[in-house]
Amino acid sequence: MSADGLLLHPAAANYFSALIADEPEILQEIRRHSAQHRLGNMAASPTTTAFLLWLVRLTKVQHYLEIGVFTGYSSTAIAMTLPENGSVTACDISVTHTNVALHFWQKAGVADKITLHLQPALITLNELIEQGQENFYDLALIDADKLPTEHYLEACFRLVRQGGMIAIDNITLNGKILSEHTDTPSRRVMSALNRKIINDMRFHCISLPIGDGLTLLIKK
Repeated sequence: MSADGLLLHPAAANYFSALIADEPEILQEIRRHSAQHRLGNMAASPTTTAFLLWLVRLTKVQHYLEIGVFTGYSSTAIAMTLPENGSVTACDISVTHTNVALHFWQKAGVADKITLHLQPALITLNELIEQGQENFYDLALIDADKLPTEHYLEACFRLVRQGGMIAIDNITLNGKILSEHTDTPSRRVMSALNRKIINDMRFHCISLPIGDGLTLLIKK
C-alpha cells in the first residue's frame, strides 16, 4: 500500500488530495488507527483508493479480490461501494492486522460481504481456482509482499473475468525503484516485472503516478 503524493511535488500532491470527495468518517478512523502502527505506511493511499472506487463505480464491479488486507482501509471502502449482492474475497496472513480490519468491517456494516482467508495468499488463490472460481472476479488488487507478485498476477489472470481488471499497488516500492543505489530482492523483482508487464499481450496495461505507483491491467 502507499502514501499519497510520493511521485508528485508536495504542493501538487496536496492540491490533488484536496480535490478528493469527502472521505467517510469510518475510513478516516481506519487511517488514524493505521498511522499509529509502526507499519502505518502499509495503509492504503486515499488517492489510490479513491481512484479504485471510481473504477468500481464506472465498471459496475460486483466481485472483488484483495491480496493484502492490513487494517482494512481499501477492503472497507470497496465493500461499502459494491452493490448489496457484491462480494469481497480478502487474503492475508496476519491475525493481528485482520482482527483490526474485521472490527472496522463490522462497524461499517459490510462484514457480511467479506470472506477472509487467513493463510498464504497463493494457497488461497489456488484453492479458489480448484473450486471453480476462474473468470469470476471483476477486479483484483495485489497489494502484498512483493517477491511473489508475479505468481499472484498469474493466479489473478485465471480468476479475473475477460474485461476485468487487476491492479498492482506500490510499483515503485516507496521510491526504491527510482534509486540506482538500492539493490534488494524486492526491487529486482518489481523492476523486472514493471518492464515485463507492459509487453504482456494478455492485458491492456497502464502504469500511473498515483500514490506509490499503480499498474492497471485489463484482461483481454
